[in-house]
Amino acid sequence: MFRAYFNAPRRRRRAVVLMSLICTIVVGAILLQPSNPLPLESRYQKWSLEGEPLANWSGPWACVEDQTTGLLWEVKTDAENIRHGDWTYSWYSNTASRGIPNQGDCYFERDRCDTEDLIRRANKERWCGLDGWRLPSSKELMSLLNFSVKPGRPKITVEFFPHTQKANYWTADFNARLTGVYAQFTVGAMALSFGDGRQSALPYQSAEFVRLVNSNQPK
Repeated sequence: MFRAYFNAPRRRRRAVVLMSLICTIVVGAILLQPSNPLPLESRYQKWSLEGEPLANWSGPWACVEDQTTGLLWEVKTDAENIRHGDWTYSWYSNTASRGIPNQGDCYFERDRCDTEDLIRRANKERWCGLDGWRLPSSKELMSLLNFSVKPGRPKITVEFFPHTQKANYWTADFNARLTGVYAQFTVGAMALSFGDGRQSALPYQSAEFVRLVNSNQPK
């Protein structure tokens, strides 16, 4: 086989090399595609604020169930309330005795703008009929990344998750060592950007966005 290749005309050898290169690129691209076992219209299920299932073409909706992970996610709005997509929060957990309270920017509450207060309010209001709302782990939040979106859009399926910012969202992972310009603060919490899909450790007092998650399901 090798003798036949080297005895072939130069033009034919170039064609063989080019075809092999194209095949390698195509196979590589397929292998690098995200593993989504369900199409988007089957993967996500909308839920009302009261915990009722909704058709995917209807609305408004307050939560989205990811049927590949079993997780229920809050959905942001543009209404002037606790679920507004523009509000930011500092990372704070009284249970873990970590973080900095009330360093975010949310207009619904003048005295508290931190992740613990948002979680407390979400559970008190029983979004989608549930308590048990919490910050997602880095792995959980990364499961929402969608790198197939159009350029300039947040790297998430905005048809189900509107009002998502191309910015950092807090995760539950804390005690992360800070480096560079943040080194003076020593440790902080991990955040994931839906702008570029990257994770980074940020100081607890940073005002960042939040998307809460729930491991339970509406009845």
